[in-house]
Amino acid sequence: MVEIPLKLYVQALLKRAKDAARPMACLSPQAKTLALQAMADGLVDHSQEILEANEKDLAGISKEIGQQAHREASERIRISEETLQLMTQRLLDLLAFPDPIGEVSRAWMTPDGLQVHTVRAPLGIVAVVSDMGPLVTAESFGMCLKTNNVCVFRGGTEWLHTNSSLVRCLQQAAAANGVPEGGLTFLDRSSPEAALDMVRYPQYVQAVITRGSAGLRKGILEQARVPVIGYDGGLCHVYVDKDVDIPLAQTIAVNAKVQSPTAANAMDTLLVHQGVSRHLLPGLTRRLLQEYRVTLNGCPKTVSMLGVLEMTGHLGIKEAVEADWEKKYQSLTMNIKVVKDSQEAMDHIAKFAPGHTDTIVTRDYQLAMRFVREVDSSAVMINASTRLHGGEQFGLGPEIGSNSTHVHGRGPLILSKLTIEKYMVFGAGQLQQPHPVPQTYQDAMMLSAKF
Repeated sequence: MVEIPLKLYVQALLKRAKDAARPMACLSPQAKTLALQAMADGLVDHSQEILEANEKDLAGISKEIGQQAHREASERIRISEETLQLMTQRLLDLLAFPDPIGEVSRAWMTPDGLQVHTVRAPLGIVAVVSDMGPLVTAESFGMCLKTNNVCVFRGGTEWLHTNSSLVRCLQQAAAANGVPEGGLTFLDRSSPEAALDMVRYPQYVQAVITRGSAGLRKGILEQARVPVIGYDGGLCHVYVDKDVDIPLAQTIAVNAKVQSPTAANAMDTLLVHQGVSRHLLPGLTRRLLQEYRVTLNGCPKTVSMLGVLEMTGHLGIKEAVEADWEKKYQSLTMNIKVVKDSQEAMDHIAKFAPGHTDTIVTRDYQLAMRFVREVDSSAVMINASTRLHGGEQFGLGPEIGSNSTHVHGRGPLILSKLTIEKYMVFGAGQLQQPHPVPQTYQDAMMLSAKF
């Protein structure tokens, strides 16, 4: 059988998604609730089938990459019953949150009697491009369904068989409960060009959300011809001020880097006031190097201060090059820079703005407020780990990534961020004045004996 050329295949997929947009927008809250419940039940009923598909992905890992790399790839790709339970729970959690569609955020009456309302409506067709695991697949379909958006999903190619089985299960459950065909669409081509081609059609796709690595985000941002609203790029800094509680600063820095190094809100650069650097850095770097095996790049002051660690047999710190300060690592690598004061710290952060998440650790309230005002990031934290930047951590509910750009909604992409506001206006025959009168009618008036 001849395979359909990629461009034609993607266009046909997106056309089917566009055909589903109108009926998708009309789904009632009750229908969505039934569909989400059925999708969660479907995961439970087809768990064995999905796990068997995952075994195919595991079998597809190259044997030529080395034993250690093969083990790491297997750990990353493998899903378990616990993973499926988490997916199920994520879908069920959506049932507890209010439906944002149709929500009236404001209403007023104009002097001529028009009743004007701003109401929430779906974005339309949302393309989600991910190089992460199947959990993101279930989250994306669930959140788009909850907000009446059509979801066109392209997942990580390492999980192609797993995602195909998972999507088939979710689509069948959704279709049986009134979700239109094409409402939950899966792009099952593994080539990178398939993902890039999907975001080049503004006539079909209203918004793009990226989930995953810096390379993926960069490629999509450069190639997309539609708005990229889910862009969780931008660096994460932690600035430790001179007026600080040392144990607190050390704990926040360790958590921000090590709790989940691959997360988009994991710390990339630690900035330390020179007045506290000799008290904080020796103990902190020893923990990072010995306990967590973090690779450290430092400014000349940091390297000279900590070079003695190499003499005592510890893994050392290498001098950072200029390019290091602009890297978003999402790995067990980070930078350390000693700054003379808070102004230099904020200048450093501003150089690489807009950022993802930035934290100041200080006892100085006035400085903390200045930091919040001046730092251009989607979230600015005071005495808290950057890892706490998220929808659930903020008490806002589930998210489908985050947005560090200045457009649409910054921060966690929660349910309400997958909507737009439109105006709904009730009238009773109001017209824009002066109302136009046909020229022939005016001529008749001029010729009439009554005038």
